[in-house]
Amino acid sequence: MNSDQRFFDFLKETIGLDVTSVGPAIIERAVRQRSIVSQALSADEYWRTLQGSRDEQQALIEAVIVPETWFFRYPESFVTLAKLASKRLAEINNLRALRILSLPCSTGEEPYSIAMALLDAGLKPHQFKVDGLDVSPLSVEKARRALYGKNSFRGDDIAFRDCHFSAEGESYRLDQRVIEQVRLQVGNLLDPALLAGEPPFDFVFCRNLLIYFDQPTQKQVFEVLKCLTHVDGVLFIGPAEGSLLGRLGMRSIGIPQSFAFSRQGTAAPEPLPTFVPAPLPVPQPLHNPPPVPVRSRPFARIAPLRPAPATSGSDTAALLVNIAVLADEGKSAEARAACESYLRSHEPVAQVFYWLGLLSDVAGNTLEAQGFYRKALYLEPQHPEALMHLAGLLQAQGDAMGARRLQERAARSARTADSERKR
Repeated sequence: MNSDQRFFDFLKETIGLDVTSVGPAIIERAVRQRSIVSQALSADEYWRTLQGSRDEQQALIEAVIVPETWFFRYPESFVTLAKLASKRLAEINNLRALRILSLPCSTGEEPYSIAMALLDAGLKPHQFKVDGLDVSPLSVEKARRALYGKNSFRGDDIAFRDCHFSAEGESYRLDQRVIEQVRLQVGNLLDPALLAGEPPFDFVFCRNLLIYFDQPTQKQVFEVLKCLTHVDGVLFIGPAEGSLLGRLGMRSIGIPQSFAFSRQGTAAPEPLPTFVPAPLPVPQPLHNPPPVPVRSRPFARIAPLRPAPATSGSDTAALLVNIAVLADEGKSAEARAACESYLRSHEPVAQVFYWLGLLSDVAGNTLEAQGFYRKALYLEPQHPEALMHLAGLLQAQGDAMGARRLQERAARSARTADSERKR
């Protein structure tokens, strides 16, 4: 057995992390760092330390999980939540407070964004409560401090900072009125006793987490999420996770860029491929054949991307890898500029147009995203990610027939790929 396999297995068993979703290098580096800190002289010695110390187990988990979040990430989700919350209160005749869950809540930006959005929409404090859970005690403790630096405020519209924060040195302190709406606690989504005995939630935010699990764990976690979500509730997910929920029987509520899904009144799921969005590569030495891609780190800003095929030459391959790295690091403007630079000096390839589509998609530029996805499909008619993302946009706009056609094309492409792999 590879000496690192036991560490991969440990993380899989404790937090569900699939090593192929982040790449072994991420975990190996974390193990080396913790070995140095714990003064272990070998992998075997560190393994014994890990097995005998709950604190060290948590420290390794903290070293692997890299929080990447900010206030009002995917802003349309919060606009949608505010509208749905008012409607939900009317449906239940204001007989109880709405229950909203954010997990993983990381360092608190998401659950606090939920509270700010609902307060700004006119809801009274007694009309809703937000729960935030995360596997990381360090992240939860930072969330409880509610003191944030400039990196937590991104995008052009940060007017909410003037309304809900007060400057404290170079940081910003969240108002107590918002803090009181949120209950924060440590919790593991794989724990069968998680929130046991509590009533289901009207709205659940679980974004950019499922993509870091293998398929069996995805299904296991999805069943937990279904139990946590009221039968009439709404589940908010990350941009890359829509096709997964479609395969599991959920349906988009039809609001573009909200990434919101419901199970109420849904029929049997439409046929979808067993495709899971592939990972974003990290730089590797350029040899022939092209390098095998390594998965992106957890909680990256942009959905995981699969590498484009290099046309020829190390310069071309390096440019393509650079685009993917910029996107993975959340540098959307730089990634877009790199895509445009590539297209000015090289033959067009489908993956570059797909990346432009995804960058536009996440930024909320729906029509622009559609155009880029269609260009990708012109160059590569069976490009799986472009097919599924364009299908999602059409579905959200009410073009069910167009979405269905694209989904069927993606399904045929996936079946063909499976057949070729089995030969």
